[in-house]
Amino acid sequence: MKPRITWILVADGARARIVRNEGPGKGLSAALDYEFAASHAPTRDFGADKPGRSQGGGGASHAKAGKVDWHTFEKQLFAQEMVKVLDDAHGKGAFDSLVLVAPPKTLGELRKGMNGKLSEVVRAEVGKDLTHLNLHDLAEHLADAILL
Repeated sequence: MKPRITWILVADGARARIVRNEGPGKGLSAALDYEFAASHAPTRDFGADKPGRSQGGGGASHAKAGKVDWHTFEKQLFAQEMVKVLDDAHGKGAFDSLVLVAPPKTLGELRKGMNGKLSEVVRAEVGKDLTHLNLHDLAEHLADAILL
């Protein structure tokens, strides 16, 4: 019988790794040979953080555009990239079920980007930043979400 493979995405807004479990008693192992990292600079490093202004007729000035928080925007793009990686892997049959581990805002961004097929295989969510943990410590935090 083929083992039921669960992928666990452990992410925050700027880094992620994917680990796997092949069933009870099998523990965790790396699903991919690499981790994901994005270079997120603070918003102030992206240039002006205030909208431009123009002088309208009659002496009134108007804001050109609303403020953009580039740091948050980069985190949203990173979450979209992770969803694409997961969707591609699921389409190739790399895993049967999925567990998401990320801070609440990142979980929201991940959920927002998922299509129906991928969201159907999500078995659990853990709303914490556990990116700094090694596999052994990570397993302890996932005991309630998945039978390792």
